[in-house]
Amino acid sequence: MKRVLLVGGAGYVGAVLTQELVERGYAVRVLDRLYFGQSSLEAVRDRIELVLGDMRRVPDAALDNVSAVINVGGLSNDPTAEYHPKANYAMNTQASIALAKRCRDLGIRRYIYASSCSIYDRGVSDEERDVVLDENAEVDPQASYSSSKFLAERELLPLAGGSFCVVSLRKGTVFGFSPRMRYDLVVNSFVKDAMSKGVMTIHYGGEMWRPLVDVRDAARAYIALLQADPALVNGQVFNLVQANYRISELALRVREALRESGVQADIKTDYTYKGVRNYRVSGRKLERILGFRPTITVEQSVHTLVSEIRRCGFTDFDHPRYYNILWMRLLEENSQIIGAGGSVFE
Repeated sequence: MKRVLLVGGAGYVGAVLTQELVERGYAVRVLDRLYFGQSSLEAVRDRIELVLGDMRRVPDAALDNVSAVINVGGLSNDPTAEYHPKANYAMNTQASIALAKRCRDLGIRRYIYASSCSIYDRGVSDEERDVVLDENAEVDPQASYSSSKFLAERELLPLAGGSFCVVSLRKGTVFGFSPRMRYDLVVNSFVKDAMSKGVMTIHYGGEMWRPLVDVRDAARAYIALLQADPALVNGQVFNLVQANYRISELALRVREALRESGVQADIKTDYTYKGVRNYRVSGRKLERILGFRPTITVEQSVHTLVSEIRRCGFTDFDHPRYYNILWMRLLEENSQIIGAGGSVFE
C-alpha cells in the first residue's frame, strides 16, 4: 500500500484531502501542529497515522516508508502572513524547500506543493491589464503570503529531475464545507453572513475578479497529481480554478442558491476600498494535460454548506476558530498570558 505524508492534513483543505485519500485506499500519515485541534480528523482518526509536529522540524520517522509528500501546511492567508511575516516565510518558503530536499535525498519519489493563484494578484482593476493569466504569465507578487509561495516555487521546481517528481498546484480562492471550517473565505463568508445576519456585503462594489474552486475539487486535483505519470507533471506548475467570477456576480449566485436552501438574504454594496484583490486565471493546462476539470459549482457548494453547517452545529459564527487570523492571535495572546514558552508561531 502506498503511504502518503500529508503535511497540514488537519487544516481546511488538508482535512478534506485526508478523507479523500483514505477513501481511495491510501495509507495516510498526517503531520500537523494542530493549531486548531484534531476534531477535523475525527471521521478517519482510526484509519490514519497522526504525527504531532511542526513542518519546520519534520521528524525523521514521519518520512519513513513514504512514497509521496503532499505539502498543504503553513500559514494560509494574507492577514495571518502579514501578522507574522517571519513565520510565514519560515513555513511557506524555507520549510517547504528544506522538506523537498530531504525527500529527494531519501528517495521519496513525489513532492506536491500547495501554492496559490494569489501570485497573480494585480490589485485594483486596470482594464488594460485585466486579462486571464496562465502559468506562463509574468508575476511579481508583493504581499507576504503570495510572495512566500512564489519564492518557494522558484526553489522547488529546479529540484525536479530523474526519479524525483516536483509539482506545484496554484489553487484559486477555495470555498466549501470542511470539517475544519473557515468563514474567512469569500463564498463561506457570504453564507455565514446570510445565515447569521440576513445580509451579505460586497466591498468596492464587487467589481474585482476572483478565481474560485470548491475544497473537494481541490482535494481531487491533488490526488490527480499524485497519480499522474511523472513525465506529464514533473517540474510543472498548474492552476486550479472552477471559474472566474466578479464578486458582484458571485454574491448573486450565492443568494439564489441560499434561497433554494431556505435562507433569505439581502445584498448590501459598499463602494469604499477594503483589501481589494483582482485577478483572473486560466485552468486549461490541468485539463489539457491530465483531463482534470473541477466540477462542483458555487451553487452546489452553497447547498452543501448550509446543510453541513446545520448538521455539524457550526452556527456559532463569531467564534474565532473559524477565522485564521483571529484564532492565531488568540493563541498568541494566551501563550503570552500563561507564559507557555514564547510565541505559538515559533
